[in-house]
Amino acid sequence: MTVIVRDLRPDDRSDVEAFTRVRQLALPHILWSPDAILHHLTRTPPEARFRSLVAEEDGEVIGTAQVALAHDSPEPGQGLLNIYVHPDRTRRGAGGLLVRAAEEHLAAHGATKLFAWLLDEPANRAFAERRGYGPGRSAHFLRLDLTRAALPPLPAPPPGIELRTAADFMADPRPLFELDAETTADEPSDVDAEFTDYQAWVESTWGHPLLNRELTTVVLADGRPAAFSVAHTDGASRYASAMTGTARAYRGRGLAKLAKAHALHRAHAAGCTQALTGNDTGNGPMLAINKWLGYEICATEVRYVRELG
Repeated sequence: MTVIVRDLRPDDRSDVEAFTRVRQLALPHILWSPDAILHHLTRTPPEARFRSLVAEEDGEVIGTAQVALAHDSPEPGQGLLNIYVHPDRTRRGAGGLLVRAAEEHLAAHGATKLFAWLLDEPANRAFAERRGYGPGRSAHFLRLDLTRAALPPLPAPPPGIELRTAADFMADPRPLFELDAETTADEPSDVDAEFTDYQAWVESTWGHPLLNRELTTVVLADGRPAAFSVAHTDGASRYASAMTGTARAYRGRGLAKLAKAHALHRAHAAGCTQALTGNDTGNGPMLAINKWLGYEICATEVRYVRELG
């Protein structure tokens, strides 16, 4: 049996669905869909040199990779690779071949430092360390069963605070772009990001196929968006809190907690039965909010780093 690595075929729906299935099995703590996979491939700016790769064994897709330069970072030369293999098809060389192809692609386009997220498991740690990667930051995946959980009562908005949804900004989403750019710039990360291209944000973030504008909650203060909690849904029963943040001038007032709580209650009322979220292990305040909402840690991911050269 021979394993080969090739590019994902975006015009072949069955190929995209096979890529999606591997991701769903290997990393069930994130929402995946064929449309989202295609959206990422076709809407990522060209300067990212983005590629979706598959490892194929005798016609079966058994491994996947998403590879890109950190094009929106102020620091050049940073590469990103996320490798996931079908959990029943490990130890066949797919992961190693995908890593090699990803590294060669990134190095050819000027990357000198590589970052890769891996689930914090012994086999994954050994895999990364054999290839020269060292552990860095970690983050938790959290899950909440909305069929059993008793959600905490909704906090009342403070005086002068108004709650809206992203659907209220359909005519002009630029204020949400500005809030997203500010909160993303302050988010703890190994790879800093700066959002400066509004049109690119409209295509990649505002136009994301998993974005649910009716559940995405926006907190207004002084008539402007001050905090938000972005909702992704899979069109069936799963809801994911994709990003929660507060503008610098309004932090310390509980607005992120307010936004996230209202988004979660809206998801429950809409019939979602499972809620997912992520939490950097260094972000204690957000972890406290997630615990208050009832989320429980279900897995931990570690970002591994390798210097090239």
